[in-house]
Amino acid sequence: MSRMPSFAQRTDSASGPHHSPQAEYMDPPMTVTYERPKPRHRGPPVWGERDKVVLLVDNKRFSICPLLLTREPNTMLGRMFGSAMDLRTNENGEYEVAKGVAAPLFKAILEYYKSGIVTCPPSESLQELRESCDYLMIPFTEKTIRTTNLCDLLNELSNDGAKSQFERYLRDQLMPVMVQCAKKGERECQIVILMEDDIIDWDDQHPPSMGEERIQRVTNTDLYCFFKYFENRDIAKEVLREKGLKKIRIGNEGYPTTKEKVRVRQSTGRTEVVYNYVQRPFIRVSWEKEEAKSRHVDFTTVKIKTDIAPDAEAATLLSGNEDNFEY
Repeated sequence: MSRMPSFAQRTDSASGPHHSPQAEYMDPPMTVTYERPKPRHRGPPVWGERDKVVLLVDNKRFSICPLLLTREPNTMLGRMFGSAMDLRTNENGEYEVAKGVAAPLFKAILEYYKSGIVTCPPSESLQELRESCDYLMIPFTEKTIRTTNLCDLLNELSNDGAKSQFERYLRDQLMPVMVQCAKKGERECQIVILMEDDIIDWDDQHPPSMGEERIQRVTNTDLYCFFKYFENRDIAKEVLREKGLKKIRIGNEGYPTTKEKVRVRQSTGRTEVVYNYVQRPFIRVSWEKEEAKSRHVDFTTVKIKTDIAPDAEAATLLSGNEDNFEY
């Protein structure tokens, strides 16, 4: 290949060696700027009424129009097929969804997208249907669920109502008392729930013993009635655990209200006040982080050097006296 002449290369001329060189000019190289195309925003897919997708659940295949799913955008399947999510299929072009959900329950839940009603299969429990509805983000209300077991349905609705109700009690009634204890440097709190018609009349000189004066009071008859049911207590414990509280105890205890009588011990001449007690619910919680360090004192054992000969010390340790210990 011949070499391209440079910018100032001499050309052949008949004028002799003293002739001024002539420069051959070339056009400057063209600079090509390549701009990477900007990625286009991928919008949600557009489904038609004739489109079908196959959902694989519990080794069962369900064919459904994705347009029905997208009409309920607040559900999990509605978000999957109605957004720009990168949905992947298996080698057969099927969507594997709802892992852990039984096929009869999933079939019943798919009816919600057609009629807005979920009928509990006779072979499945209502609690399992509830868990599947929560997983797939299907509303579980008296308007959407149909079942022959009215007791289980009302129990599930009571659980929902109790959780939301206790969260309001915690925010409005219990939380201010806990904050008051925390501002005093305390890291635990015990609250007794009193009724609005309870009368508390303590003697200032002879208050009740057993530390009742450190128990916080909340007077609310509705909250008192709330804790009558064991199921509500369990739900309250679950809510408190979700909030990060520890050492949660909820139960009933006797609480002193009014003086019953005053007596004087003949042997000591000491005056005692006998109180009337009523059974009232209580809540005990803790927010202490380093619990183990607050319940005991660490002692450091100092090793003392003695003048006992090694042989004598070893003989002492090997003796049959079981009261000899080495520290």
